[in-house]
Order: sequence, then C-alpha cells, then structure tokens
Amino acid sequence: MINPSAHIGENVKLGENVIIEEGAIIGDGVSIGHHTIIYQDTIIGNNVTIGSLTSLGKRPARNKNMVTYGAEELTPLIISDNVKIGEHCVIYRGTSIFEDVFIGDLTSIREQVEIQSNSVIGRNVMIETQTTIGQHVTIQTGSYITAYMIIEDDVFIGPHCSTSNDKIMRSGGASLQGPIIKSNVKIGNNATLLPGITLAENAVIGAGTTVVHDVPENTTVIGSGEKILPKN
Repeated sequence: MINPSAHIGENVKLGENVIIEEGAIIGDGVSIGHHTIIYQDTIIGNNVTIGSLTSLGKRPARNKNMVTYGAEELTPLIISDNVKIGEHCVIYRGTSIFEDVFIGDLTSIREQVEIQSNSVIGRNVMIETQTTIGQHVTIQTGSYITAYMIIEDDVFIGPHCSTSNDKIMRSGGASLQGPIIKSNVKIGNNATLLPGITLAENAVIGAGTTVVHDVPENTTVIGSGEKILPKN
C-alpha cells in the first residue's frame, strides 16, 4: 500500500505487502523487502537496500514510569544514499543515518541517534536514544549502546559489549550520561562500560573487562580490576 502523497523515485523495487505512508520520500534505485513499513515523512536516499519485515520511521511509545519520558515532536527519519539495512530492523523517527552505513538484521536504533558515514552496525545491536556514532565505526553482534553516549570516529566495539548511563539506577534522567569513546579506541568482546567514563584516544579495552574509571590515551586495560598493561 502506497499513500498517494508519497514520492517514489525511479527504478524502485518493492516486495510484497510493503506499506509506504503519507509524505514519505523514496529515492532512485531503492530496494524494499516484503512486509516492510516506511512510516510518515521518512526520507530515503538513492540506492538504499532495505530487508523484509523492517520498520523505518517508527514513533516511540512511552509511559510515565520511563526515565526518558517525554513526547516531543521528532523530525523525520533520514536514510542517506547507499545505506544497507537488514531484515527485522526497527529504526525510529528523529534519527539520521549517513551515507554508506551498513545495518545488520534484527538491529534496533532509537530516536535522535546519528550514525555517520561508512559505519557498520552488526546483527542484533541495540542503540538507545540521543547517541552519536562517528565515521568508520564498527559495532559487532549483540552489543548494547546506551542512551546519551558519544562514539567518535574509527572505533571498534566487539560482540556483546554492554554500556550504561545511570550511576544511581533509575535516577529520573537528571544525571544520565553514557560513556564517551574517543577516536581509534578498540573494545574486546563482552566488555562492560559504566556511566560517564571517557575512553581516550587509542585506548584498548580487553575482552570481558569492566571499566569503572576513565582510561587515558594509548592505554591498554584488561580484567575486572582494570589492570593497566605497560606501554610498548
């Protein structure tokens, strides 16, 4: 079902039972899989590939018990040129995905997220609201990227990493701050980053490490006790 007010570019391929709502803009050369929904006013650039059973431009649902409660008006979802989005993905309104980004199957990206060009978001990654991800970032399978987080350029995050943003747990939103990850940081599998910490440029976090404190630049940290390895 295509709303008459939607704009569909040239050479667009639509699967079975695709829904495109009012005001949506679909660029040239776009491919959309079966049973996918493009919500109101969503903007999709040229040569974008979208898998089946994916929802783009969804509005968030909240209730009064949620820490990030609020119903502010969100701008349309913007998907730039040459982006590839897998199957069973949900990307919310208010988010911007820059050129040449790859998003794996089963990924969820909340509202007001920015993912800059040439980044790779792996399968089953969860990215929460108001987080910024730089260029050439890789986030691997099953990682949880919390809200209010900054990830700069050329960062590598291994599978099943976990991040958090609330030091006192359910604080009501006043003190929420996710980790800040500076450029060229590398993080191993199953690492845990606690709220408000900064990983400085070129830091390396070993697999399974729990990071409680800031990590200086060019430093390698391993283990739950944050053992610092000597610099070469």
